[in-house]
Amino acid sequence: MALATETPDTGFRLSMLIYDTRFRAITIQVIVLILFLLFLGWLVDNTIQNLAAKDKDINFSFLWNRAGYDIDQQLIPWNNDMTHGRAAIIGLLNTLVVAFFGCIFATIIGVVVGVLRLSKNWLVSRLMTVYVEAFRNVPLLLWIILVYVVFSEIRPAPKDFRITDEMAAAGTAPAAHMNLWDSVAITNRGSNIPAPLLDRPLGGFEVFDVPINFSVLATLAVIIASILANRAFLRRVRAVQEDTGIRPTTWWKSLLILFVPVSLLLWALGLHLEYPVLKGFNFQGGIAVAHSFTALLIALSLYTGAFIAEVVRAGILAISRGQTEAAFALGMRPNRTMSLIILPQALRVIIPPLISQFLNLTKNTSLGIAVSYLDLRGTLGGITLNQTGRELECMLLMMLIYLTISLIISSIMNYFNASVKLKER
Repeated sequence: MALATETPDTGFRLSMLIYDTRFRAITIQVIVLILFLLFLGWLVDNTIQNLAAKDKDINFSFLWNRAGYDIDQQLIPWNNDMTHGRAAIIGLLNTLVVAFFGCIFATIIGVVVGVLRLSKNWLVSRLMTVYVEAFRNVPLLLWIILVYVVFSEIRPAPKDFRITDEMAAAGTAPAAHMNLWDSVAITNRGSNIPAPLLDRPLGGFEVFDVPINFSVLATLAVIIASILANRAFLRRVRAVQEDTGIRPTTWWKSLLILFVPVSLLLWALGLHLEYPVLKGFNFQGGIAVAHSFTALLIALSLYTGAFIAEVVRAGILAISRGQTEAAFALGMRPNRTMSLIILPQALRVIIPPLISQFLNLTKNTSLGIAVSYLDLRGTLGGITLNQTGRELECMLLMMLIYLTISLIISSIMNYFNASVKLKER
């Protein structure tokens, strides 16, 4: 019987990078990374050389040049003497506003339609099916243009809202009327809605030409604090319920916590509404909302809502029917069963594809250029690009901004997804 008298050599050898399974995977990854960096360096160098051959360079100084064009929809002050950089910021804000409200409205529409598609009422379920199939199978661009044409061609002109002295004497009503107790005017030029104004604002300052309003920050801080206080209150209620078996009444207390602090703050700031008034050839005062914004928001919400409806329906169907039967056996009503038993469990299936729908909606806001909505695509990737001739710089900035927005949305939704997933012991 032979016995080993020498211990194997455990020293490191270069051949182990290839033949030793402990190091082979790392070796391959390092080689691939080096090749990728070399390719990326070649691509950048080739781009710089080609630009130099055409007497061009990579320069972002154009962002500080005068823009010289108007933007009809903006959240911060703007005139055509300001810079291309500020125009890009306004376009970014326009993109974020549409994406934010679009995600909210599309989610509401998708959840309602997804639940109604499973209704036992044949007519309701078929109507929801028609809606889903119609919006899923027609390009989004066509829906945007259709909604824009409807608002621009069907709505009356501002002159149709006017009451002349002859009409007043004869008791004749104008051809068109304002909506919501004479507070909203929807014409073929746009929509005018009441504007919130403050008698005692808190002031503010500017950061890189972007105004920061202390009144808005204070309102947001109070809202966030109210939400956190309400969550703490509900946790305390659940603890009381677990200890005593009795759940205290919470709805009116939650309403007080959520709405009284912000209402007191707005009252202290002197909040009031400025209503639009017909003066001259158009309405003055209030907030002017362009039909391009309205059309883009409606089309995005309805289009993405159809996809979210299918995601919600699939999530509900993924839950065992025994869950519903058990809830019915306990005497729970169908609406309470859906909201308390089925949907919370379905969220684990719904949220991952829902993230993709939110990302698609955010990127689809760039289609607003078809109806002259100047978002990030219309300002930085449209007029600014055409005026300055800086195609590469504008495209790189747009790609970086859209990538950043998408990563932020994904991070927020992934955090929410982690909070609702099953917790294993």
